[in-house]
Amino acid sequence: MNKKFPIKKILKSKQYYLKYIDIKNNLLKEINFKQLDQIIALIKKAIKSKNIIYTCGNGGSASLADHFACDFTKQLSNKTNLKAKSISLSSNFALISAIANDINFNDIYSYQVDKFCNKNDLLFIFSVSGNSLNCVKAAVAAKKKGLKTVSFTGFNGGKLSKLTNLNINFRTSNYGIAEDCQISIMHYLSQYIRNIYLSPNKFKKTHF
Repeated sequence: MNKKFPIKKILKSKQYYLKYIDIKNNLLKEINFKQLDQIIALIKKAIKSKNIIYTCGNGGSASLADHFACDFTKQLSNKTNLKAKSISLSSNFALISAIANDINFNDIYSYQVDKFCNKNDLLFIFSVSGNSLNCVKAAVAAKKKGLKTVSFTGFNGGKLSKLTNLNINFRTSNYGIAEDCQISIMHYLSQYIRNIYLSPNKFKKTHF
């Protein structure tokens, strides 16, 4: 059962705030740590093999995809010997609008996957519902090309939870809480991996 919030109107701001963060924190604590470790292994393998980590998302989740690419390209490599490469398929507005106008909006990511991605690259997909068709089609296209796929979802995980190799699902029907959980895990992943590869001297001087 999804965790619905709010169930009824909450008029006091403090009460709403405390309930909001309580639900979010509980969802983060319930995460599947086995799957989290598998995702970390995929990221480390992609970096070591010099494969590209692609990202995409629909709506507000598109900004999460951009944020992921920023942190994993710049932050992860900062003061480490890692040479991570991450590209957001959500960031090329000219190309996206051309695909949407000339072909179909639902193909904005699958088209790019077909053109840009190579076997053994990695694709992260962000979708709260798990059913955004442009993201679903991206997962299908990625599978055909031999990419490993990871999805971050809310609600019941939707189609993406079954189409991707690994899925982290936050069982809430509140979009804000689901997206907060997704970005928290994204930050955790980049910071945790970075902390492993920092030398002791650089670790002391580094702000995460």
